[in-house]
Amino acid sequence: MPGRARFFFVPRLHAKARGSPGRWATQEDARITTKPVKSDKTRINEQIRCPQVRVIDEKGEQLGIMRPEDAVREAETRGLDLVEVAPLAQPPVCRLIDYGKYRYQQSKRAKEARKHQHIIIIKEIKYRPKISEHDFEFKTNHVKEFLAEGNKVKLTIMFRGREMAHPEFGTDLLARIVEAVKGLIIDQPDVRRTRMEGRNMSIVISPTKTQ
Repeated sequence: MPGRARFFFVPRLHAKARGSPGRWATQEDARITTKPVKSDKTRINEQIRCPQVRVIDEKGEQLGIMRPEDAVREAETRGLDLVEVAPLAQPPVCRLIDYGKYRYQQSKRAKEARKHQHIIIIKEIKYRPKISEHDFEFKTNHVKEFLAEGNKVKLTIMFRGREMAHPEFGTDLLARIVEAVKGLIIDQPDVRRTRMEGRNMSIVISPTKTQ
């Protein structure tokens, strides 16, 4: 009958639901999304399908231009694989290498690159113009910790109501914060030139130390 939901039986697959036979669900519950698996798009051996390829051997020497099937046979006689390393070249460039070893070396280089890479993160600490001494010390200690870790810090002064009429309170507070962390930043910004943006006043300070 039009308008009626169709029902069907859905078995429970979760480990915590063992022993439970299942449940009745509507057709809407059957929509399952799967995350695509990232695959290696490097073509090797018989996957290389083009009229001709330029071949380089395991020692880096040019073997010339040949048909892919001839290049695969040459790789097999040497106990190697034909691997496409420059697919956009005319003709595509292939090398005779051990593909398993090639993948391992690529993975190792990528791991080393990630190890030495430092990502600069901008942390934000918010102050109020009439902040108490205790809160000032507490927040400023966090600023020092972030700078010591090698992160940039955005200092934001938030104004409310009548505080908007006194932007100098914000610049004075920024100057006080910058003075407190001057040994941890590259240079001291000229906070007197800082302008209001809506209800906020902000500057970004950079650390002297990077990991």
